[in-house]
Amino acid sequence: MLDADIKQQLNQYLQLLEGDLLIKVSAGSDDASKDMLAFLDELAGMSSRITVEQAQLDRTPSFSVNRAGAEDSGIAFAGVPLGHEFTSLVLALLQVSGRAPKVEDSVIDQIKSIQGKYVFESYISLTCHNCPDVVQALNIMSVLNPGISHTMIDGAAFKDEVESKNIMAVPSVYLNGEFFGSGRMSIEEIVAKIADAPDASVFTDKEPFDVLVVGGGPAGASSAIYAARKGIRTGIVAERFGGQVLDTVGIENLIGIKHTEGAKLAANLEEHVKEYNVDIMKNQRAKGLEKKEFIEVELENGGVLKSKTVILSTGARWRNVNVPGEAEFKNKGVAYCPHCDGPLFAGKHVAVIGGGNSGIEAAIDLAGIVSHVTVLEFAPELKADSVLQDRLYSLPNVTVIKNAQTKEITGTDKVNGITYVERDTGVEQHIELQGVFVQIGLVPNTDWLAGTLERTPMGEIIVDRQGATTIPGVFAAGDCTNSPYKQIIISMGSGATAALGAFDYLIRN
Repeated sequence: MLDADIKQQLNQYLQLLEGDLLIKVSAGSDDASKDMLAFLDELAGMSSRITVEQAQLDRTPSFSVNRAGAEDSGIAFAGVPLGHEFTSLVLALLQVSGRAPKVEDSVIDQIKSIQGKYVFESYISLTCHNCPDVVQALNIMSVLNPGISHTMIDGAAFKDEVESKNIMAVPSVYLNGEFFGSGRMSIEEIVAKIADAPDASVFTDKEPFDVLVVGGGPAGASSAIYAARKGIRTGIVAERFGGQVLDTVGIENLIGIKHTEGAKLAANLEEHVKEYNVDIMKNQRAKGLEKKEFIEVELENGGVLKSKTVILSTGARWRNVNVPGEAEFKNKGVAYCPHCDGPLFAGKHVAVIGGGNSGIEAAIDLAGIVSHVTVLEFAPELKADSVLQDRLYSLPNVTVIKNAQTKEITGTDKVNGITYVERDTGVEQHIELQGVFVQIGLVPNTDWLAGTLERTPMGEIIVDRQGATTIPGVFAAGDCTNSPYKQIIISMGSGATAALGAFDYLIRN
């Protein structure tokens, strides 16, 4: 089942195993079970440290990864973990064998302190680029704490189970049989939901920073690196490292790098920041900003961080269409990531709201999976690049409706249709379908700054050529600002500009 290149890579990783492994497999006579057995036979044949034996697990086909002669690790894979999940399997093999996971000591201590029994199940798609983060996080938690177990479930291999639970978005995580959460989650976010949160005083008692960066995307990482290289006390506080980049699949316009993926770039950004003496505070959301003796950033947990200068790089998020049914049916037919959730709509009729590049790219991707795609564009003409429009109109299972104002997304327990108004005639129309993908651009994450500094009517922070805002000592960079172009490389440049501007401010004040 594995091609020569993957085998070569896998062979190199298997050399790093630190102990013998026992893989317990539950298989039947179905084709999926045969594929799993063939896969595991290949795997075992590549290392004398791996043994495979038949067993009875909760699902068939599935297999668990355990250290030989020890209690079960609690890590299981229901389905063959290829595609984006191949790395999850490799890491599970290494970590169960005894290789330490790359997690901060404070997070490891939190995981080990969790008391009780936690049975996690994650429903994923092998094409989902967000799913591996969740799978790998839950696997690490299972390795570190014997009270925690995790099973990765390939939705395509267990369609009946997915249908019975009405799962329409991946990753979807269940804990002890109850829905826990969906979408990309870092290990810090998961742990925060079930472990005791650090006391707010941990943040309030920190010495004031010279530069405090709020946000961990490309702009924030660039700001932190440029500030730290000046030898000044630098901190970065972020809800998640990577920001919007984590939701990007392929990146081909980052100069000097022909191709990379969002998750990989986000990991590289964090790794680069860690090369410097930067105080990294993850899984924390800013709540308020006030200039006193120092500039104070209040966190949602009640903590207050102080700094001589602050760089705001909070990025942007997907814009909502804000019609009835959107919030009610989120993850029940309303989705925002065609790469992640598209496979769950195989053979179904879906709509894409938005005729810009992201919307048309989504429609093209979905057309290869679903039975039919209807594109709804508010304006009289599509805004996407002509090359994308040409590709779209060449597809036989796509309908484009322009001058259409979305009025409502309908459904009962899940989406069953969409209602729109023809803007030129005022006539209301309804389409029966099973999914709606919203792709209408981004909105800056600056709501928490209302009334504190000058912003555009769209909520973008207004900055000058040095990245300075209307509050002395407060700078901003990236997609949260009034920069006309929202691109990764531009965010990185503006982050460097803001850091240099902050350093210049410190020198002069």
